[in-house]
Amino acid sequence: MTADRRRRAWLAAMPLLFVALWSTGFIGAKFGLPYAEPFTFLFVRFLLTLVLLVPLVGLLGGRWPRGLANWGHIALSGLLVHAAYLGGVFYGIELGMPAGLASLLVGLQPLLTAALSGPLLGERLGRRQWLGLVMGLAGVALVLGGKLDPGQALFRGFGLGALGAVMVALAGISLGTLYQKRYCAGMPLLGGTVVQYLGAGALLGLGALTVETRHIEWSPTFLLTLGWLVLVLSISAILLLMTLIERGEASRVASLFYLVPPATALEAWWLFDERLPAISLAGMALAIAGVVLAVKGGRPAQR
Repeated sequence: MTADRRRRAWLAAMPLLFVALWSTGFIGAKFGLPYAEPFTFLFVRFLLTLVLLVPLVGLLGGRWPRGLANWGHIALSGLLVHAAYLGGVFYGIELGMPAGLASLLVGLQPLLTAALSGPLLGERLGRRQWLGLVMGLAGVALVLGGKLDPGQALFRGFGLGALGAVMVALAGISLGTLYQKRYCAGMPLLGGTVVQYLGAGALLGLGALTVETRHIEWSPTFLLTLGWLVLVLSISAILLLMTLIERGEASRVASLFYLVPPATALEAWWLFDERLPAISLAGMALAIAGVVLAVKGGRPAQR
């Protein structure tokens, strides 16, 4: 294979690689949470990420946001897209929700974002997008229905607290996406990410300080998991995303995000023997199809 063909093959594989890396975040939560509480775990993750990421802004010629108001908007978006999102996911998994199911529920973010774009951004949904919303909700109902235990008051393996936490994560990433679109246009990706991590880390640190014991068992498993989440997700995945955006491939990443839930479910089945009944698998396929339809249903029209 010539150098040019290798380069084209690498560029073609980048979006799939990004999605594959992103899906392991849910698996990392499952591996690391036995050794640290959710907010403490995430605070340490963000702290180490900032130690590595801040020098990279200078080394890679990144820009910083301009103006105090921009810093405030970007930090607030970080509270939503990182603190609320990851905090909710980690807390839900801590309370017993399967990683694959958590991935599916927060993977509905494009649907909720599309639904909220009308009242918040003045956008009108097309018929395909509305159909995608209905399919996504129906798929989630099937997935959750497959987890119901007729002999129990709550879901098998986890309670309503876990479901509520993941719903907070879904709301956080959806509202954060809309807030960033409205108030953080032109945000420098690398420098802006640092500001987002600063805001999110401050809130998670406050949560760890007030509601957790902050005890960490520094086992080899925890250290390896923490290293993976910091180096592979918070650093490498962000740099990979930067490369994709610079090469005009961001749309391909967005369209491939629907692969995250099945990838996570497959990883969780292989590593933790997490299993979903047939009705839940059918619901997952329906929900993913709904997300794809909503994302590819055309741009919402302005009112």
